[in-house]
Amino acid sequence: MSDQRQPLRLGFPVKVMGRAGLRTQDTRRWQKNPHLKCSLDLLHPVLDYLDEEDIRMYRLSSDIAPYATHPELPQFHNQVADSDAELRAFGRRARELGIRLSFHPSQYVLLNSPDDALTAKSIWDLSSQADMLDRMELDDEAVLVTHVGGVYGDHEASRARWISGFERCPEHVRRRLVLENDDIRFSAADVLWIHERTGVRLVFDYQHFWCLNPERVDMRSTLERFLATWPDGCRPKIHFSSPRTELREVKVKLTARQRDAARSGTPSAPKGEMLKTPVKAGARIKTVLRAPVWTGHSDFTNPFEFATFMRMAQGLIFDVMLEGKAKDISLLRLRPDLLRFAPDVAARFGITEDDAARLAADEVRLEAGAARDESADVDEGLQDAAA
Repeated sequence: MSDQRQPLRLGFPVKVMGRAGLRTQDTRRWQKNPHLKCSLDLLHPVLDYLDEEDIRMYRLSSDIAPYATHPELPQFHNQVADSDAELRAFGRRARELGIRLSFHPSQYVLLNSPDDALTAKSIWDLSSQADMLDRMELDDEAVLVTHVGGVYGDHEASRARWISGFERCPEHVRRRLVLENDDIRFSAADVLWIHERTGVRLVFDYQHFWCLNPERVDMRSTLERFLATWPDGCRPKIHFSSPRTELREVKVKLTARQRDAARSGTPSAPKGEMLKTPVKAGARIKTVLRAPVWTGHSDFTNPFEFATFMRMAQGLIFDVMLEGKAKDISLLRLRPDLLRFAPDVAARFGITEDDAARLAADEVRLEAGAARDESADVDEGLQDAAA
């Protein structure tokens, strides 16, 4: 268990964008015989990078053991057990560096599915990932983060069905599983209701709280209730992200009539529609600019929003997983921003004026920027994945 007197930690999920050449999992297709051992070999340099940058929390890809639970590829089913020594060595190195690890299984892992086969497969997925954390010999701060799942036409029944799925999980899964409020289906009040009936620990997601809070519960008191679901000596974690504010670029197919109009040099657009560029003759697709969706994560963390939240949470102890699309670059940018704009908040994360020169060097190095990760985060998922 972590020393509660130590500074709060900042972390990021999966992909490393701030240093070229760092891969975080074996992504080869099954025909090439990918393996967890290969993923772990790739992840050791990632631990080195985290240590060099003083980043002490990291979310592992839920796919580091490729095809480990694929029902039609049994040749991959034993790779976690076969990697016992490598997992133990990786966990030991993470502990030595003080790096907190976690998993966030994909949006297709559903404990509340009305399809019993899907629930059973989800439990298998969770068991595999919990087994990896156990073999790494990590303490109970290394967790599996999940959501309640789909509504399936009946919110109350689906919420209750999650409890049944949880009770079917083996002990080592229940011990590591934590439940997060989401942005479009199950609110903070919903997951508190589940906690009261199961004892499952809860992870507070800041952006999701703003997107879905029909009960209009207070943020500070709700956060306190979430943190209290964690036992003494086991530091809670939360998720933080800022919403995207940019116009979205949406590709739309042209109708036959619109294509004819474009060819004739008289293209038209529906009233109020904004186009990125005029439709050219012969085009079959147009790029339409639309307003942002507030559930989408921004590239970077808004430092003023983050500082306001942390001041609201003054006196509370928790680590923060930053879920900006720019991954580690978002974290590397936030630290000097906090020192510049909110030194009181920076101090809670152990960031002081003694770090100013190092953080300034990070800013210079990152000034060229990096491409935004267009792929959905596992916890952001597909908006209609389990509706």
